[in-house]
Amino acid sequence: MADALDSLPESMGRLMDNVWVTVSDNYRKPLYGLYEGTPLTEREAYGGLQLPDRITIFRLQICRDCATEEEIVEMVRDTVVHEVAHHFGISDERLDELGWA
Repeated sequence: MADALDSLPESMGRLMDNVWVTVSDNYRKPLYGLYEGTPLTEREAYGGLQLPDRITIFRLQICRDCATEEEIVEMVRDTVVHEVAHHFGISDERLDELGWA
């Protein structure tokens, strides 16, 4: 999983604001990942005790659907990119148009 996260562009990480990425063993079929929060395009400046947005990667689901370690790395990378796109306010429809759904 770390290889996939390390392969993301550094510039992407610098643009993310108040978001936590975690890996879960919980099985949420058919999800590989989940973004929970308020996209950057819809939020006002954080103030007070605002909790960070959360991106969860569902490890067991990805491992069940991938046959090799290389496939796992690619799936995690694609899933993280997809969920980070939601953090930036990109919809599933637009991700589908771009080939990232």
